[in-house]
Amino acid sequence: MQWGRPKSLSGLMLVGLALIAVPLLVAILTAVLQIRELADTGQKIVIQGVTGARASQALFGQIASLERTARLYEVLKDPKLLDLYRTQDESLTTTGDQLRRQAASNTQQTLGQLADLQRSIRVALMNSAAVSAAGTASDLSARFAQLSGLVERVAAQSNAQVDAQVAALEDRTLRARKELLWWAAALLPLAVIAAFVLTIGVGRPLRQLDRAISELGEGTFTNPIAVRGPHDLERLGGQLEWLRQRLLELAHERNRFLRHMSHELKTPLANIREGTELLMDGAVGELDSNQREVAAILRENGIKLQRMIENLLSFSAWQTSSVGLDATEFRLRPLVKQVLENQQLTLLSQRVRLDVRVDDVTLLADRGKIRLILENLVSNAVKYSPKGGTIHLQARTQSLQLVLDVADGGPGIPVEDRGHVFEAFYTGRAARTPAVKGTGIGLSVVLEFVAAHGGTVEIIDGEYPGAHFRITMPIRVGSSEGPVRPELKAQAHAA
Repeated sequence: MQWGRPKSLSGLMLVGLALIAVPLLVAILTAVLQIRELADTGQKIVIQGVTGARASQALFGQIASLERTARLYEVLKDPKLLDLYRTQDESLTTTGDQLRRQAASNTQQTLGQLADLQRSIRVALMNSAAVSAAGTASDLSARFAQLSGLVERVAAQSNAQVDAQVAALEDRTLRARKELLWWAAALLPLAVIAAFVLTIGVGRPLRQLDRAISELGEGTFTNPIAVRGPHDLERLGGQLEWLRQRLLELAHERNRFLRHMSHELKTPLANIREGTELLMDGAVGELDSNQREVAAILRENGIKLQRMIENLLSFSAWQTSSVGLDATEFRLRPLVKQVLENQQLTLLSQRVRLDVRVDDVTLLADRGKIRLILENLVSNAVKYSPKGGTIHLQARTQSLQLVLDVADGGPGIPVEDRGHVFEAFYTGRAARTPAVKGTGIGLSVVLEFVAAHGGTVEIIDGEYPGAHFRITMPIRVGSSEGPVRPELKAQAHAA
């Protein structure tokens, strides 16, 4: 057990989420607190500014009312005006006290001067009887002008105080923004680290599992499955390894059965073919026409059985990867002629015509596998061709590639069978001449051997009425290729 390695996929995901979530929560809480504090401060500044502005306007209005009442009293000497003055003077004092509670020190000092001057005016007005009227009026005008000047100074100082608080709020906002940017910059590497941890801890074992499942699906059972990561993914990898070994055992058992059965069938089949040849050669007496026809049928079906057994043996050998490419140089035309001659009896009995157009191509390939490819394709075409039909066999070169087409005039390949025709032991719909039913591995052998040469097999629509197979493969392949099983490619194209 590795130290510090999470025991499960959920534990690893929790570690990765914690690496991101904890700093993110701290950053969010810090941002919320700072935003709330800045909002409260801004609200206080707004309230203070509005209150100061209203109080300053009230001071101007109250001073004007005081001055007007004082002048009327100086002229009329009415005691009621003196009572009104006292009331207005108390309102002015209350407004000044309200400003003093939220004012800065310099503003409080000015408000103190304003209160002293207000008191001196009040005392002077109350004692105006002892002073000449002209002197009192002149003195009151000067003092009220001085009082208005002090109110103007208070308003200016209040505005300056609000401006200073707004500037301080802007500085704090800027600092908070920088702090949040620092948090974001610190979270970025943490997020990268968390993504890296999740990628290494989860992504790599998931890719290993995906590759293992793909190989099992493609039938490759030779590569051991080893998954490193959280324990639950390792346990899943162990189960896939068990499945791989089980599938490998089944594949070996199947191939062993095919080899044994094929070898067991070859001996009696060889005796049957030898006896048939002796009958055809007249070793036991000359045969009449009916007897010769029966012997020909036995010979033809013996050849079919031999070809099927060879396919089984070739398929089994390829599945166990015991046979590679034995590349030699040979001409394609003689090989095609040999294959068609082996099918001659079947072609005559089915009255099937041939449309053969083969360029004089020299290949560097495995001659035996190319022969089996041609035999299986031609045999498949004969099986599904109607009596009197035509089989088309064409071969041409195109950009250092051999293009081989084999088509028949039969019913074609049903849509529901196209995804399975290249699978081993899949027979699809029965052939129209079911004298000897196929094993279902002919097209599978074709696909395997074409892929071994680095080529592809396509099902083409529209050019011929029946099934049309097109093989594209290199004209020359390396003779050093071992028993490597390349990726098989089979495609269905609509013209």
